[in-house]
Amino acid sequence: MATQHSRSAARLMMAPAVILLLGWMLVPLIMTLMFSFKKYLPLRGGDLGWVGFENYVRFVSSSSFWPSVMATLIIVGGVLLITVVFGVLLALLLNQPMWGQGIVRILVIAPFFVMPTVSALVWKNMFMDPVNGLFAHLWRFFGATPIEWLSQASLQSIVMIVSWQWLPFATLILLTAIQSLDSEQLEAAEMDGAPPLKRFGYIILPHLGRAITVVVLIQTIFLLAVFAEIFVTTGGAFGTRTLTYLIYQRVLESQNVGLGSAGGVYAIILANIVAIFLMRAVGKNLDE
Repeated sequence: MATQHSRSAARLMMAPAVILLLGWMLVPLIMTLMFSFKKYLPLRGGDLGWVGFENYVRFVSSSSFWPSVMATLIIVGGVLLITVVFGVLLALLLNQPMWGQGIVRILVIAPFFVMPTVSALVWKNMFMDPVNGLFAHLWRFFGATPIEWLSQASLQSIVMIVSWQWLPFATLILLTAIQSLDSEQLEAAEMDGAPPLKRFGYIILPHLGRAITVVVLIQTIFLLAVFAEIFVTTGGAFGTRTLTYLIYQRVLESQNVGLGSAGGVYAIILANIVAIFLMRAVGKNLDE
C-alpha cells in the first residue's frame, strides 16, 4: 500500500508534466478567447481594439455558417456510419482462419498510416478524375457517362475519402474486441441450433458495444476537424466547406484573426455538444 510520503513524491514528479499539459491546453484557448473579442487584422492595421461580441455576431450571421455546420455534421455522420458498419464486417472476416492472414490484416490496416494529404491526392487523381480516373474507366466500360465526383457528388466524395482512411482504425479496434469474445458462447449457441444472424445479433453485437462506443467517440473528435482532404480536393467549393475550413478562410485568406477566433470558439462549442450527445447516446456502454 502506498504511503503518504510515496504519494506526495509521485505528485511532485508528475507536477511538471501536468503543468506543461495544462499550459499547452489553456494558453491557446485563452488567446483564442482574447482575440475573439478584438478586431485584429495583421496585414491591415494590426490590433484595432476591443469590439465585444461583434465577431461572434458576424460569424454566426454569415450566410456560410449554418451550411458549414451542416456539412460538418453530414461528413461526421456519414464517415461514422460507414466505418462502424464495414468495420464490423471486416473484423468478422479477418477473424476467420485464412491463408496469409497476417499479410491481409496488414494490408487492411495500411491506409490508416497514409497521410491525409497523400490519400486525398491519390483519390482525386487516380480514382475520381473524370477523364483518366479508375472510376471513369469503369463507367465507360459499362457504357455510362463518367461522374465528375468532386463537383457532382462532392460531399459523398469527401465522406468516401475520409472513410477509407478511418476504416482501418475501426476494424482494428473491433477485431480486437471480437478476439476477446469467449468462443464457448458461440459454440453453445451453435449447438443449440441458433443461425448465424441470431448468433451475431444476440452474442457478437452486444459484445462489441463498448468497442463501437470507443470508435465513435475517438473518430468524432478527429472528424470534426477534417481539413486536409477538403483543401486538396474541392477547396471548400460545391458545399464541402466545413466549420474548420470556414475558420481557415476567415483567418488565413481574409486575414481576420478576431473573426476566425470567434469561429474557433463556435467550433469548440459544437464539439462539446456532439460529445455530450454521443456520451448520452452510446457512452453508457463504457459503464457496463
